[in-house]
Amino acid sequence: MKQIFLNYFFTTLLLLCCTAANAYDFKVDGIFYNIVSEEEKTVEVTSGSNKYTDAVTIPASVTYNGEAYSVKSIGINAFYECSSLTSVKIPESVISIEEKAFCRCSSLTNINLPSSIKSIAPHIFQYCNSLTSIEIPSRVTNIGDYAFCGCTGLTSIEIPSGVTNIGERAFNDCSGISTIKIPNSVKTIGKIAFSGCTGLTSVEI
Repeated sequence: MKQIFLNYFFTTLLLLCCTAANAYDFKVDGIFYNIVSEEEKTVEVTSGSNKYTDAVTIPASVTYNGEAYSVKSIGINAFYECSSLTSVKIPESVISIEEKAFCRCSSLTNINLPSSIKSIAPHIFQYCNSLTSIEIPSRVTNIGDYAFCGCTGLTSIEIPSGVTNIGERAFNDCSGISTIKIPNSVKTIGKIAFSGCTGLTSVEI
């Protein structure tokens, strides 16, 4: 009897987890959204019932049930493990991109980060090994833990002059990077931040 109960409990828990992982409020033109604020009419891009593929263009605003919503963020795990995703165009309306948003998008080659972004979240591009270059917006002050870890295709990276913190393992195993210039603004560099950067030939601090 106890075993039957345990089996039922874990099956129910698994179903709840799967449901939560695919929870979204609505879908428009193949993109899934959660409503962040009904009062302010804002939404975030989220994961859905199927993986994103090919090129995705996120709009600055979207209409649902006759109401216009501003797209303000890309949520946690929104594009996680979308291995067939090749490029993403993000509007300037987006002010935050959350943890693991593009983690393990192994075919991602092109993405723009809007100038409004102030922080590179942890694990955001981890194992995006087809990504060859990315421009970090000038307003960014923090590069989170594991942010670009395992991005073996990354050949160059420019750290903006306003960055004060480079997180743990931020560029770990970025074997394609050959040169790095760390600006005067940086106050802390996390553990193993550049470990495994086997192609690195020069560092300017």
